[in-house]
Amino acid sequence: MSNVTYHISNLLEKMTSTDKDFRFMATNDLMMELQKDSIKLDEDSERKVVTMLLKLLEDKNGEVQNLAVKCLGPLVSKVKEYQVETMVDTLCSNMVSDKEQLRDISSMGLKTVIAELPPASAGLCLTANVCKKITSQLIGAMGKQDDVSVQLEALDILSDMLGRLSSTLVSFHQSILTSLLPQLTSPRMAVRKRAIMALGHLVPSCSPALFTQLAEHLMKELSRGAPGANTRTYIQCLTTITRQGGHRVGEHLERIIPMMVKFCNVEDDELRENCFQAFEAFVRRCPKEMSPHIPTVIKLCLKYVTHDPNYNYDAEEDQEDSMDLENGEDEDQESDDEYSDDDDMSWKVRRSSVKCLEAVISSRRDLLVELYGSVCPTLVSRFKEREENVKSDIFLAFVALVRQTKPPHGSALDPGAKEDPAVTLLKKQVPTVIKALHKQLKEKSMKSRQGCFNILTEMANVLPGALGEHIPNLIPGIVYSLTDKSTSSNMKIDALAFLHVLLSSHTPEVFHPHIKVILPPVIHCVEDPFYKITSEALQVTQQMVKLMRPLEKQSSFDVKPYVKDVFSSTLKRLKAADIDQEVKERAISCMGHIVGHLGDQLGGDLQPTLQIFLERLKNEITRLTAVKTLCLVAASPLKIDLRPILTEGIPILGSFLRKNQRALKLNTLTALNIIVTNYSDCFKPAMLESVLNELPALIQESDMHISQVAIMLLTCMAKVCPSSLAKIGGTILPEVLHLVHSPLLQGGALCSIVEFFQALVLTKASNTGYSDLMKALTGPFYKAKSSDSMSVHRQSYYSVAKCVAALSSACPKEASGTVTNLIQEVKNQRTSESVRILSFLCLGEVGRTTNLGGHKELKTVIMEAFSSPNEEVKSAASCALGNICVGNLEEYLPFLLKEIGGQPKRQYLLLHSLKEVISALSAESLKPHVENIWTLLFKNCECAEEGTRNVVAECLGKLTLVNPSQLLPRLKKQLSSGSSLARSTVVTAVKFTIVDHPVPIDSLLKECIGDFLKTIQDPDLNVRRVALVMFNSAAHNKPGLIRGLLTAVLPKLYSETQIRKDLIREVEMGPFKHTVDDGLDVRKAAFECMYTLLDSCLDCLDIFEFLNHVEEGLKDHYDIRMLTFIMLARLASLSPAAVVQRLERLVEPLRATCTTKVKAGSVKQEFEKQEELRRSAMRAVAALLSISEVEKSPVMADFVNQIRTNAEMATIFESVQGDPISGAVESMDTS
Repeated sequence: MSNVTYHISNLLEKMTSTDKDFRFMATNDLMMELQKDSIKLDEDSERKVVTMLLKLLEDKNGEVQNLAVKCLGPLVSKVKEYQVETMVDTLCSNMVSDKEQLRDISSMGLKTVIAELPPASAGLCLTANVCKKITSQLIGAMGKQDDVSVQLEALDILSDMLGRLSSTLVSFHQSILTSLLPQLTSPRMAVRKRAIMALGHLVPSCSPALFTQLAEHLMKELSRGAPGANTRTYIQCLTTITRQGGHRVGEHLERIIPMMVKFCNVEDDELRENCFQAFEAFVRRCPKEMSPHIPTVIKLCLKYVTHDPNYNYDAEEDQEDSMDLENGEDEDQESDDEYSDDDDMSWKVRRSSVKCLEAVISSRRDLLVELYGSVCPTLVSRFKEREENVKSDIFLAFVALVRQTKPPHGSALDPGAKEDPAVTLLKKQVPTVIKALHKQLKEKSMKSRQGCFNILTEMANVLPGALGEHIPNLIPGIVYSLTDKSTSSNMKIDALAFLHVLLSSHTPEVFHPHIKVILPPVIHCVEDPFYKITSEALQVTQQMVKLMRPLEKQSSFDVKPYVKDVFSSTLKRLKAADIDQEVKERAISCMGHIVGHLGDQLGGDLQPTLQIFLERLKNEITRLTAVKTLCLVAASPLKIDLRPILTEGIPILGSFLRKNQRALKLNTLTALNIIVTNYSDCFKPAMLESVLNELPALIQESDMHISQVAIMLLTCMAKVCPSSLAKIGGTILPEVLHLVHSPLLQGGALCSIVEFFQALVLTKASNTGYSDLMKALTGPFYKAKSSDSMSVHRQSYYSVAKCVAALSSACPKEASGTVTNLIQEVKNQRTSESVRILSFLCLGEVGRTTNLGGHKELKTVIMEAFSSPNEEVKSAASCALGNICVGNLEEYLPFLLKEIGGQPKRQYLLLHSLKEVISALSAESLKPHVENIWTLLFKNCECAEEGTRNVVAECLGKLTLVNPSQLLPRLKKQLSSGSSLARSTVVTAVKFTIVDHPVPIDSLLKECIGDFLKTIQDPDLNVRRVALVMFNSAAHNKPGLIRGLLTAVLPKLYSETQIRKDLIREVEMGPFKHTVDDGLDVRKAAFECMYTLLDSCLDCLDIFEFLNHVEEGLKDHYDIRMLTFIMLARLASLSPAAVVQRLERLVEPLRATCTTKVKAGSVKQEFEKQEELRRSAMRAVAALLSISEVEKSPVMADFVNQIRTNAEMATIFESVQGDPISGAVESMDTS
């Protein structure tokens, strides 16, 4: 007999003891044993344990019974299936026993067992069998009309089971429905409620036919003429099933809505409440089907929001003044409320209608302007509502309206865009809203005041600056909430949070008159014992310090009277060591602002405060905040005297550079940068030694941003304290050079290195002279193998060329010699390719800033290089020509234009040079040459070679930006020109005029982009494709350009996603026939546009129409399927409700992709493609499953089961679980 078995048989023996304590302890020990994962029971022990526990459920002692129930949970997964069935049988038969206690304990037991059953998706038949057993018994128990408590327990357990394991009970769904429907007419309210809950859990996973049966039953009962007692139950049931499986109710709404409208007119407040709850569920869950009914619903809601038959608001307003005196007694108010709750149900109608309005506001941004006309005035007028619960819902509905008004992201980028009409309407409402709220801010009720602050905070966020003129009305309310004795801490926190938003979103001048009133209560809050209040108050104080004396402009406000209070209260918090971390950080930050803005007023207090900062720097917990604060103080224009703390502080900062905390390193480098720049006079080279020693480790290609900031610090040192860099030749310089030759170097990091070399060469330190640095930069290219021009990465050629040019511009004397050498290198035929490429690029970069007109042979050398067999050399020469032209327009531009006209074979390279010129020059210097360039480009816009046309288009686009008002109409005129090639060039040119930052052309483009977009319907395939690419670029970079045109463009866009048979042809390749689809690229471009619109214009799309085309794409070509899988995953998070409605149609193509097998003899690429498709489809499935209702859908449950049971699919599914959903959509540039 094994150890465990022996131990358990001992416990079982003790359980039969007559002493209840023995039984209790033994059961407790058994529970401990069962919870261990390692426990294994043999068959005999299993039987004995199960029998014993079932017996203990009938124990005389309640505590023992409770423990026995708890043991059943862990036991489920430890014993064989038939033992679980025995347990369930016994528990079910106890459920209908006459003893009430046994019934209760058995139903608890059943709930425990259900909660522990493995989920249906694990594919074990145990769950299914046990559930079927329980269900058949429960259906029997529900039929027992005589005992309500049995019915209630049975309904409860059934709800639990349907909620967790509904999909295993599919075979029972019909009988469950049949037994639940009669319960809806039960005389007992509790039974009706639980039956509704159970039906709610049944709905998501039942078959469409069953759902229709349920819906038909409810509608039949509801249409029975006069509203009876059960009408309310049926409406509640309808509401619950809409919330749980709402998308299916959609098709029945045409019949349901008229009935609901009729019931609203019946004089029964609770019935009306149920109707509005149903409306709310319909609006949220069936948005598309509800669209035609929205006006009706809004009208009803507005009628009943003001439904308060037993109360006269006008009288209240007359009595306002006298009321203030009477309101002193809290008890009176209590008794008032009790009366109104018992006899007057109208508040329920008001509350449910407001919630329904909120649902309309939240889900229909497209109706915003109409809502401001109809709903907004009514909501504002109801701010005077007397029932607190209703009032807080009215506030929430108004907050939803304000939030919807916030312009969607992306449209904020459009300059010149007119203000959103909704924002204008909200601005008009501001005075009315403030008038309605400012009395309420003084009310006793905290809930009301919190609601007011909530609304005001949202308004300040959506309309920064709009509350400025109303601040005098708001200040008394804020002060009251901060000083009132009875105010709760949450109320204070809300008031402070609003004050912070208000201070941040308005100009300093608005507040100056009120500082006297508002500062004392805030300071008082800084001293509050509750840390959250202190923390908020410190943040507000910090903001007020910024406003009292803004550094960026002169202010006439006199800060002297307030400095002492602000300083001493913050200092108290700064010194305290035993306070919350958040308060410590905010105190350091607030004091930093005080020193930075008011440091010259602190006198003798300044140095001790700086010493505290030094202490905080040494503390690991506060060091990051202290470093950030030091940046603030050091950058202050007040020139705070930091010398006393620098001697000790700089080595500490140096030590932070080797800590493994990225934020700390970055902030420390920034702080050092500011200190070195502003306090250069107090540095000895020895002080900087500790910092310099840490820098080599930071200049690494693995973290470009830190490298960039570190190199900026070096540049600062080179300018301010050149002697400190004497020793960097052996340590730091090699790291910088390594970075220059790195393929990853670009952008900001490259600029910082260029500046560093310029500063370094001027320090005249040893080993860093002009020629040393030149050698170090170009050395690797001379060592490269002559045949292999690419052994050094292409990017590093450009980086080195920029550095060489920077050195030349810093040392003009040496520069001319360098240029002569470079020209010799290029001319010399024996030079290796890599050196020639580098020399051309260097010539270009040098020529960009200095005029190379003196070197006469340069043009011939470059033109000869255009005939080189090496593509890289040609491209470098073309780049050089463009750059040299930038530095010497007068001589080189006419030469370049003449060559473009006269050298058709070299046109592509010459046009690239021209592109460099147009991209680099300012509009002013280009203007005189525009006409010549424009004419030349248009001669070449019909070139047969697509690459050349694209360069022409890019030149045209960038040229148009120089003088948009004249050139854009010319481009538009070219659209009507005959050839399709010219049209495609013009449309591509428009793509290059759309950039991701505001430019003057935007307003002009907005007016005429519609004409360019008409080419989406062009007869020529290629023009259609480039038009879609241009549309995609607009949607991505400046959605505001196309928002207004979407209604017209979307149908054309969608029609381009269709597969067109006439574009598919068969090509014979030897003995094989190969199908070619010419329409594929256009379709791909169209689907890419759809994906971009999801991000930038979601609110303008009809999601259901959109889904129709996504669904088609799921069955299309490989590339398009990949795109639509990613779209589907994106949609699952953006509009889950719509996806759930279409789920049945979306699962099939996913299933088809996952189960397709590649033919056995196919090539390797086919297998890889199929594998990638499967992974992508699985990612989409995983994204769909993140919507809670999806798992319950029968189709999806079936599919997931199929995945789990197929080993191969299960492995893929497991492996994609952690993948980022968006999958990298590289916007494939199809231009």
